[in-house]
Amino acid sequence: MASGLGRLVRLTARNAHMSPLTPANGPGKTVTLCRTAVCTSSGAILTKPKKTAFGLIRIAVVAVPSFYVGTLISKNFAAVLEEHDIFVIEDDDDD
Repeated sequence: MASGLGRLVRLTARNAHMSPLTPANGPGKTVTLCRTAVCTSSGAILTKPKKTAFGLIRIAVVAVPSFYVGTLISKNFAAVLEEHDIFVIEDDDDD
């Protein structure tokens, strides 16, 4: 996201004086628009990007242990809070 935003800012700053709507561009000047993510500066189309295999499996391999570690940290911190009587729920008997 940040690199795309930076590329957009550079592109607009560089092409601000080359806008086809400004009178500074005379009849002899032509503006060639090229998206650098799709084509080279000469206009050649780039090859397809490499596809990442096993995307969902990689997400699961990272997410499941992260959830487990987060659960262990939360459980241990709750035990510490209860041990030091910082946060203890009082049992009200309204019988």
